[in-house]
Amino acid sequence: MKSFSVSGGRSVSLALFSDVSNSRELLELMQSGKLEPEVAFLNASLVPDVFPVLAAAHKALLSQGRESLTTRTLHSELVYNYSGSKHITESLKRCGIYDDTTYILAARFDASDEEIKAVEKLICGTKIDLAELETRANQPQILKVIS
Repeated sequence: MKSFSVSGGRSVSLALFSDVSNSRELLELMQSGKLEPEVAFLNASLVPDVFPVLAAAHKALLSQGRESLTTRTLHSELVYNYSGSKHITESLKRCGIYDDTTYILAARFDASDEEIKAVEKLICGTKIDLAELETRANQPQILKVIS
C-alpha cells in the first residue's frame, strides 16, 4: 500500500489489486461489519487516478472532524464521497465492489504497518502498481456513472 498525507496529519493508504477472486467474501464481511481491519473497497475500473480518491478521503476526514458523517463509517464515507451521489445505497452500489469484482482499489485511513499487511492478506488477488489506474480505467463506464 502507498500512503498519502490527506489532512491534519492524517493519511490514507491505497493498494490496487487485479484478478481478485474473493470479492463476494469481502463484500459480505464489509456488509456485516466484520471486516478487520476496516477498509474501503472501490471498483477500480471507475478510478482514473488517485487524485479523486484523495479528494474524497479529504472530504470524509472533514466530515468526521465535524461529527457529520453521512454514512456509518469513515471508510464507507470515502466511497460515498467518491461517487458524487446524495444517496448512500446508490453510492455504495455504484462505486463499491460487487460479488464478481476482480479489479479493486483498497483504501485504509491512518494504517499501521500491521494493518497494511492485514489488508493485503484479506484480498486474494495480484497487487499491482497504482500507476495502472490510468491505463485500466473504463472511461465509458466512468462517464455513465457521473452523468
